[in-house]
Amino acid sequence: MSLKKKILVTCALPYANGSIHLGHMLEHIQADIWVRYHRMIGNEIYFICADDAHGTPVMLKALQLKINPEDMINKIYYEHITDLKNFNISYDNYYTTHSHENFFFSKLIFNRLKKQKFIKKKIIQQLYDISHNIFLPDRFVKGICPNCKSINQYGDHCECCGSTYSSIDLITPISILSNTTPILCNSEHFFFDLPKFKNFLKNWITSGVLNHKIKNKIQEWFILGLKKWDITRDGPYFGFKIPKYMNKYFYVWLDAPIGYISTFKNLCDKKKINFYEWWKRNSSKELYHFIGKDIIYFHSLFWPAILEGSNFRKPTKLFVHGHVTLNGFKMSKSKGNFITAKKWLNFLDSDSLRYYYASKISSDINDIDFNLSDFVYKINGDIVNKIVNLASRNSYFINNYFNDNLSKNIDMLLYLKFVKKSEIIHEYFIQGKFSHVIKQIVILSDIANCYIDKYKPWLLIKNNLKKKEVQSICSMGINMFRVIMIYIKPIMPILSYKTELFLKNKLCINKIKIPLINKKINKFKPLFFRININNLNKLIEK
Repeated sequence: MSLKKKILVTCALPYANGSIHLGHMLEHIQADIWVRYHRMIGNEIYFICADDAHGTPVMLKALQLKINPEDMINKIYYEHITDLKNFNISYDNYYTTHSHENFFFSKLIFNRLKKQKFIKKKIIQQLYDISHNIFLPDRFVKGICPNCKSINQYGDHCECCGSTYSSIDLITPISILSNTTPILCNSEHFFFDLPKFKNFLKNWITSGVLNHKIKNKIQEWFILGLKKWDITRDGPYFGFKIPKYMNKYFYVWLDAPIGYISTFKNLCDKKKINFYEWWKRNSSKELYHFIGKDIIYFHSLFWPAILEGSNFRKPTKLFVHGHVTLNGFKMSKSKGNFITAKKWLNFLDSDSLRYYYASKISSDINDIDFNLSDFVYKINGDIVNKIVNLASRNSYFINNYFNDNLSKNIDMLLYLKFVKKSEIIHEYFIQGKFSHVIKQIVILSDIANCYIDKYKPWLLIKNNLKKKEVQSICSMGINMFRVIMIYIKPIMPILSYKTELFLKNKLCINKIKIPLINKKINKFKPLFFRININNLNKLIEK
C-alpha cells in the first residue's frame, strides 16, 4: 500500500438547468468509488463538486419557466444535492458557482492574467438579432457544425464531434429567440491568449496527466493551431459582470472551472484547512479531475493554461470517461432520451447501478451502453447468486447449529490467497480500472462457492461426528465472503453497511489479514434483493 497522500478530487460541474440523469451519474459514481477506496487505505482526501450555475441555458430555462434565474438555480441545487446523496456520492462539499467566493477568484484570475498581458482586447463580429435588439450569446444560436457538418448544434461547441468554435462559424445560423437569420455586428471582447502557452501545454500533456489516446487527440488540436479564446459575453447574460466594464460578463466557461477553486475555499473556511497549501503553484498535494470526453479541450488546454498564467497549481491527472448510451444513443437532456437519478430510485436501488457502472469502467474513454438484459444478468448473477448467496448458505449452518459462533479454525492457506489478491486489486483501484476489480471479485466468489460445494456441509451436518468440520467449513465461507465485501465496499456502500451489521465487524482493508475466528455473527437477514425485470421495464416505459 502507498504512503499517506493528500488528495483533492473534483467532478465536472452539473449544469443548473435540469435534473441529474444516469449519464451524469457515471462520473459521480466513478469518482466516488475512487475516493472511497483512498479513504479506506488511509489517505487524506477531499471530494468536491458544485452546480455550474451561469450561462445562457440557465437564462433560457428560467425564461421558459417564467421565474427568476436565482430562484431556479436554488431549486435545482437542492434537487441535485438530494439525488447525489441518494446515490451515496460522498462529497465533502457540494457548492455552486453562483457564490461570492467564485466571483472573488474569477476577478483575481482575470486581473492576474490581464496584468501578465495574457488578456487581449479585440473587436469582433457577433451575431445580432434585430427582432430583439440583442447580441446573441452562443446558446441563442443553432446551426450546422463547421467541422463535422452535424445539424442543430449550438454556437459554442458541437455535441457530436466535440469541436469548439465561434457562433459566427456556424453554417446557416438561426436565432432561437426569433427563428430568424441573425446579422453580423461589431462588439469589443476580451480574449485569453492561449497560443502563448503552447510550449507549456505540450510539456504538461506529456507529463503523465493524460492517457495515451487522449494525448493523441490533443496533438491533433496543436496541429490545427491553438486559438485565442473569447472569455467574455455581452448582456443579456446570467453570470458575473466584469467590474468597470459596461454590459460585459465573464463567459461561463471561465468561471465554471474556477468553481473547483472556490468550492474548495468554501470547504477550507468551514474546516480550517490551509487553502493556499493546496492551490499554490508548486503544491505537493495532488489534484484529480474526473470529466467526460466532451470537455477534454477545456480541461486539457484552457484550464491548465489559465492556472499557469494566474500562478495556481495544475491538475495531477485527468480521469476521462466516455458517455452513457441508451440503446446506442448518448443520454442527453437536450435530446430528451435520459433516465433521471430520481426516477431510477423509484424502481431500483442505487447500489445496483454503482456495481453495473463499475463493471464497465476501465482506463479508456469508450462509451458505456446501458443494456437492460446485461444489467439484470450481472446484478442477479454476480451479487445475488454468487456473493450474497455465499453469506446466506454459510450463515444458515452457523446460525442454526453453532449458536452464531464462527469456528476457531479455518483454511488459512486459502484465506491468505484471498488476501493476496488485495495487491492487484489495489493497483486496479488506483488506476481507475474498476471493471478489473469486479472481475477479480467474481473469480473469488466462484472459488468460494466451489469450496462450499466441494465439502457439502448440508450432507456433513447429518453426521454428528462431522459437526465441528461443518462449523470450520462454513466459517471459512463467511471469511471468504468478508474479504470479497472488503474489496466491494467502495463500490456498494449500502450492501457493505448491511454486511458490517451482519458480521458485527467493520470492513477494513488494513485488517484484512486478520480473519474472523471464534466470534459471533448476527442472524442472517436478506442483504440484497434480486432485480425484477418488470421494475426495469416500468422504468423504461416511464
